[in-house]
Amino acid sequence: MGWMKTGWTKTRALGLLCGLAASTLGIPTGACAQILAALPAASAAAQPVGAARPLAAWTAFCERYAAECAVDLNEPARISLTPALWSTIASVNRQVNRSLRAVTDQDHWGVPDRWDLAEDGAGDCEDYQLLKRKLLAAAGLPRRAMRMTVVIDEKGEGHAVLTLITDRGDFILDNKTSEIQAWYRTGYVFIKREATDAVAWVSLGGVTSPITTANR
Repeated sequence: MGWMKTGWTKTRALGLLCGLAASTLGIPTGACAQILAALPAASAAAQPVGAARPLAAWTAFCERYAAECAVDLNEPARISLTPALWSTIASVNRQVNRSLRAVTDQDHWGVPDRWDLAEDGAGDCEDYQLLKRKLLAAAGLPRRAMRMTVVIDEKGEGHAVLTLITDRGDFILDNKTSEIQAWYRTGYVFIKREATDAVAWVSLGGVTSPITTANR
């Protein structure tokens, strides 16, 4: 019954649904496919290579929001993905990307770099990711497996993304796109991210570390 008898395939039906969503709701086709798909393909995880120095703005953020930086060793260090969790992740990623107003820290706060939770509805790259983590943690995902990450982007500038460490590899939530990608498919140079076993940072092998993540 269903797919074979009508000559349809799941892929063709998914494409039709996403095309409809793109035309009526303004949802990018790639993001729509991820919301409807069961699970992402498994991929290789990023490998930390040692300790790294945290950004000053992250340290200041942790002083203001200690609970957002705390590492609970009783939580799993990896997310065990299910179709329901993947759908939640994709939905929160898209929701935050659409709801916040992008503004640099210099324009917003008068300082080069400030990490915050976008409580006034505006922020730059790290604020998007911190809000996503807060919402996903409230939905039951382990904060320990959601690590703030510093990269060098396609413009050669410092940028912050959120790495989800999962049993199917490491996936990136980004405010530049609502498509969730395996870390090595982003085109970014990965510098460092929060550790999973302490309130600290680990190196991801990138040579040059930015001083700020002042990228919208």
